[in-house]
Amino acid sequence: MTGQPTVVQISGDSVVRLARGVRLREDPVRGQTVLLAPERALALDEIAIAVVKALDGERTLQAIAADFAHQFDAPEDTILADIIAMIGAFSERRLLEFVR
Repeated sequence: MTGQPTVVQISGDSVVRLARGVRLREDPVRGQTVLLAPERALALDEIAIAVVKALDGERTLQAIAADFAHQFDAPEDTILADIIAMIGAFSERRLLEFVR
């Protein structure tokens, strides 16, 4: 082993869910929705909340993007690119796990 972190390729075919021990919760003190993980919390905006709620560990990111494109009448490829960027950032913080 080289000690290097494993790099996960994120694509529209990726299936993602919250990592073990990570929960989406309302923080009444801050008045925000946060992702709670052991010893840390990350405040989320409305878009991030919608994406996190959609990460069910069964649907692909492409399917989630297609649902959002229909719901918000927006370009699917743009939405998918934004979701992939968000998943990458959350993954670096070890908030997510990849099912496939």
